[in-house]
Amino acid sequence: MRDFVKGMGMFGKGLGILLRRPKLLLLGAIPAVLTTLLLLGGMIALVVWIDDLATWVTPFADTWSETWRTTIRIAAGVVLFAASVTLGLIAFSALTLAIGAPFYEYIAEQVEDDLGGVPNAVDLPWWQLLGMGLRDGLVLVLWSLMYTIPLFFAGFIPIVGQFVVPVLLALVSAWFLALELVAVPFYRRGMALRERRAHVRKRRGLMLGLGLPSSLLCAIPLLAIVVMPVAFVGGVLVAREVLQDSRQSQPV
Repeated sequence: MRDFVKGMGMFGKGLGILLRRPKLLLLGAIPAVLTTLLLLGGMIALVVWIDDLATWVTPFADTWSETWRTTIRIAAGVVLFAASVTLGLIAFSALTLAIGAPFYEYIAEQVEDDLGGVPNAVDLPWWQLLGMGLRDGLVLVLWSLMYTIPLFFAGFIPIVGQFVVPVLLALVSAWFLALELVAVPFYRRGMALRERRAHVRKRRGLMLGLGLPSSLLCAIPLLAIVVMPVAFVGGVLVAREVLQDSRQSQPV
């Protein structure tokens, strides 16, 4: 729990850093605007067609009584929306960080220089950061499906599906979003996704503390434009904490 609270605090520190340096906030908001416009259309379409989608995924309920048919389709709608938001947030962060790779690398460099810098930092060209971001983002989306698909079917269980499953989906979204948010600091140290996962696995509470408020606030489309750069700077702070902890735990 202490790590979780600390992770939330780093989200707050990220906000403080950007309020003191509004130029960085503006730079981080530019790619978030582009991605928000792209995904907002998809979310609007989902809301418009949610009833039809819920009916389509529950054809077995066509012959049920109206009460049970309505109940199961409301449950399907809730889970469809929650699962779509989860995948949308993961895709949002992956696309935003990939599209804005030069912006976010610059922001990470500025923030880390203020905190003591990164010895032997790897200077990657923007096109390589873009490729790595898209590749790792796709991998994380596919991994997230391993959790969201079983949770989708669990959503048909009365009570559990309407109350427990959305909470679990929120935690899944928080974890994978946090993995995206700490990516650039690891790239700057020459570490790929596998090494990133190995390091952050030791500090799950810290990651969830960053990822949960970030994912919940990013679910509000226009607010996500500001939240994304704030969450990214929080990710820089979390990455430094995780890596420092890993160095201290290594045998001398």
